[in-house]
Amino acid sequence: MPRVKVARKSTAIDMTAMCDVAFLLLTFFILSAKPKTQDPLKAQIPAATSITTIPETDFSTLLVANQKVFFNVESGDVRKKTLELMGLKYKINFTPEEMNEFANVEYFGVDISQLKQFLALDPKDRATVPQNGIPVDTTDNNQLYDWVHSARIANTALHNKDLKIGIKGDSQEEYPEIQKVIATLQKQRVNRFNLITSLKNK
Repeated sequence: MPRVKVARKSTAIDMTAMCDVAFLLLTFFILSAKPKTQDPLKAQIPAATSITTIPETDFSTLLVANQKVFFNVESGDVRKKTLELMGLKYKINFTPEEMNEFANVEYFGVDISQLKQFLALDPKDRATVPQNGIPVDTTDNNQLYDWVHSARIANTALHNKDLKIGIKGDSQEEYPEIQKVIATLQKQRVNRFNLITSLKNK
């Protein structure tokens, strides 16, 4: 008696759920990714062999290049609080709109007396306007000291954590400029800080 052959049917797999998961993951990574911060000046960073990731919060970066110093704090809420404290110290009344705008500014290097005009610029224009750096005079006008001090107070008040500080310096920068920044940190007993470098090729 001949064997009965069972008709083979193609297996159908519903890919709808997998596509939904893939798009959800893609959306999550896009929204959670942090864009790379654009430096206001091109700096040739010294190379190193060890790798330590820069924290995304509770961290401040001081960029030193072309004998200029630029300041940055990672968290937007800390930036707003820092500007509020600086306004009280220098008796400058910053509006809520200016504070919200400052929360989106990463690196800046202008005298605080020119900060209102700087914040009034379009974000695209800020990237092209020349900045003279934050004053770091060790005697009369050391605004960098006040920025770092205010940022440390703001970070402790908002996040209940000490603000970590990193120095990102041009490898061609002269030592006296770096020494001014280090002396500014040491004046407020900040003796431990990070030196930001690039990865050395093998």
